[in-house]
Amino acid sequence: MKIGNIYLDHIGIATNSLDLGGHFWNLIGLNQSENDEANDEQGVNIRFFSTDGNSGNPIAPRIELLEPQSSDSPIGRFLEKRGPGVQQICFRVDDIIAMIEYLIANGVRMIDDTPKKGADGCKIAFVHPSSTGGVLVELSQHESSI
Repeated sequence: MKIGNIYLDHIGIATNSLDLGGHFWNLIGLNQSENDEANDEQGVNIRFFSTDGNSGNPIAPRIELLEPQSSDSPIGRFLEKRGPGVQQICFRVDDIIAMIEYLIANGVRMIDDTPKKGADGCKIAFVHPSSTGGVLVELSQHESSI
């Protein structure tokens, strides 16, 4: 059974500094978002880089840099344990609640069984890595789908 459309939304990369972490992505020509975002609930500062050039494609995959606001935030703990690097892969879905219900009904372990607020005004939920082969998967429903 398919639960709506699914797209690769972004790859989240933990970094100690948005500026230092963003150097490479700027260098290869990705478009940096005009403004950084702070998600105080998750203790993280966020900067996106678009892979769409200037096409304005709303479903083009992005790079999301994640800088901890403190060492005891989830990203701070990730950096302490693993160092900078890929932290999660995010998939955009049409209906996050239906997807969560579907996954749980099929034995998938969720970190979040109800969506919470994420970057760009999205609703997000995380799938536990024990159900995905060791990869932290984020599900995201964009405002335009809400």
